[in-house]
Amino acid sequence: MPRLTTLARVALATLLLSGAFTVLDAPSAHANGHQIVMSGYAFGPRTLTITAGDTVTWVNQDSAPHDVKTTSGPEPVHSPMLDKAGTWSHTFTVAGSYGYVCTVHPGMTAQLVVKAAAPRTPTPQAPPAHRHDNPAPSTASPAREPAPATSSAHPHPHRTKSTAAAVPAPSSAAPSTPADRGAPVQPAAAADTAAGSARPLDPLLILAGVVAGVAVLCLLLVGSRSATGAAAGQGGAAKG
Repeated sequence: MPRLTTLARVALATLLLSGAFTVLDAPSAHANGHQIVMSGYAFGPRTLTITAGDTVTWVNQDSAPHDVKTTSGPEPVHSPMLDKAGTWSHTFTVAGSYGYVCTVHPGMTAQLVVKAAAPRTPTPQAPPAHRHDNPAPSTASPAREPAPATSSAHPHPHRTKSTAAAVPAPSSAAPSTPADRGAPVQPAAAADTAAGSARPLDPLLILAGVVAGVAVLCLLLVGSRSATGAAAGQGGAAKG
């Protein structure tokens, strides 16, 4: 297995950690927190609707102590006595209507309605990638083996002799030539000439011709320059 580069390792570790945090935070993402204040010898709000799995926190802001005790509901709930600035939290998991009161001050009453949590929709997963390593076995019926061929060399042994006699023997004479069939025969020289004319030119010969032409052209240019220089020299001598 090839080694992973440092960047690939960091990306893989980040992906795994993000997936782990998503799984760990999944329950808390659907749970909400609610607060009820005990102030002025009353619960505020007096009626609260939450969802199963939510947490409710009571905060006492009075100087007198208070507590929370259910008087009705699917399950009993009773908090400790809370002094001023004291808090107490409870998570409700059973749906239903809860009525509660402060046992020290019976006039402090309130109601809590817990609704059932909506079913979580499962996240659709991508179908597994089709692998071509192990192709599915073919459902086609296996090819039948051909039946052994029945020898038909001698289907009727009693007719072998007559059949062999009926088949004409191959002629041992040499095959007829165009001359024997009366076709005109071309001379060998004419055939060679036709073959030579049809043969394409050799690329090397063409290249050699081009090089020779360029060389001749260079020689002509050099000769013309030499002649011009000589004529100019003679003219200068004549003037002197």
